[in-house]
Order: sequence, then structure tokens, then C-alpha cells
Amino acid sequence: MDKILISAVFAATLFAGLLVCLRLGWMIGRRRSLTAGEDAQAGLGAIDGSVFGLMGLLIAFTFTGAANRFHDRRELITQHTNAIGTAWLRLDLLTGNDRDKARDGFRRYLDTVLETTRDVSDTKASIAGLARLNAIQQEIWDHLVDATKRDRSLPLAQTVLPPANEMFDLGNSRILASRQHPPVAVFAMLGALVLVSGLFAGFGMAKCERQSPLHVLGFAAIMALSIYLILDIEYPRLGFVRIDAFDQALIELRATMN
Repeated sequence: MDKILISAVFAATLFAGLLVCLRLGWMIGRRRSLTAGEDAQAGLGAIDGSVFGLMGLLIAFTFTGAANRFHDRRELITQHTNAIGTAWLRLDLLTGNDRDKARDGFRRYLDTVLETTRDVSDTKASIAGLARLNAIQQEIWDHLVDATKRDRSLPLAQTVLPPANEMFDLGNSRILASRQHPPVAVFAMLGALVLVSGLFAGFGMAKCERQSPLHVLGFAAIMALSIYLILDIEYPRLGFVRIDAFDQALIELRATMN
């Protein structure tokens, strides 16, 4: 199942679960009020505060982590673009067929990078694209090494190879960064805390004979949308919060390689 669909289902389930928990907590609180009277909620403030505080802390932790990873991925795209541009310019030091062959490899490398990152929802296509990318990287590297061994008129090895190596390293860093996500247990714990908080919130509303629909729906909607936003930022090529705009720098760089 697509990750963004899983995120939507998870958020929708939380919304429905919160409505149930708020109602269930209110019913339990009303029943306890009938038996315990005014002391029904005595001494529960500390427990409620602890659970709500832990929920807020975990939401803040996951949101901050997702936002930081989103920023890091954008920075890696910028660095990767600069590295490709620098390595491309250094190819001018090669001569004749060596330069033409290296440039052709760079064009195919950048085309494959754009193709692989354009649609990551197809896992099989992404794996195949990464395999092609690795093959092109190895082909470019072997060619550059061979060219520097044959042409010793300039210190090509020190001029051409380091930028190409940095380009490949940043490309691999982008791939690894796209796979960095919190463990599923973190989101499971977050979902459990949200539901328990809803149960306690409903219990706290038991002093009223009727629940406020505005507060019930508002609390459930805000919590569900917050969790969905965190998941959306966590997968920035699948949802509404996307990182695709930064790929425009790579597209513009590719246009200069013709």
C-alpha cells in the first residue's frame, strides 16, 4: 500500500478513535459522578497532566525530527546540484573523445537521478533506477580514472576525480537520507497516547450533562490533522508537502549540458 495512503488511513483511524474515546471517557465519567459525586475527579489532575504532557512532548519530538529531515534533504539537493555542476566544468580539462564520453555519462547520470526521484511510489521502478544509477556511476568513474592515467600533461587526477567523487557521495547521501524515518513503534506510541488523551479528556468533560460537539470534533480533527502533517513531511515526495520544487535546479543544470 502507498505510504501516503497509509498515512491518511492512520489519521482517519485516529480521528474516528478519538471520537469514540471522547464519548467513552465521558460516559465513564458520568457513571463515576453518579456514584462518587463531587469527588469523582479528585486527584486525577496530575495523571491527566502527565499524559497530556507526554503526548505533547512526543508530538513535538516527531514534528521537529520530520522538519529537520525535510530541511536536510533540501540541503542535500542543493549540494548535489553544485557538485554535479563543478564536476561537469572540470570535464573541460579532458580532450577529444575522453571529454565527449565523460559528458555523455554525466548526462545519463543526471537523467537517471531525475527519473529515479520523480516518482518514488513505485518501489520496483525505484530499485531498478538505483541499479542503473550505480552502473552509470561506475562507468563514469572507470572512464575518468582511465583518462587520467593516459593523459599526464595536467594533474587531471587531482582536478577531475575529487569533484566526481563528491558528486557520487552526495548522490548516495540523498538516497540514504530518503530512507531515514522514525521507527514504526514511535508512531504507534504516539497514536496510543493520542487515544488515551482523548479518553481522559472525555472523562474530564463528565461534569456536563452533554458534550460540546464543537470541542469534541475540533479536538479530534486537530489531533488527526497534526499527525497526518507529521507523516506528510516525513515523506516529502508522496504527499502535499513536497520537495520536488528543489529538483528544478537539477533540471536547469541538465538544460545547460546539451
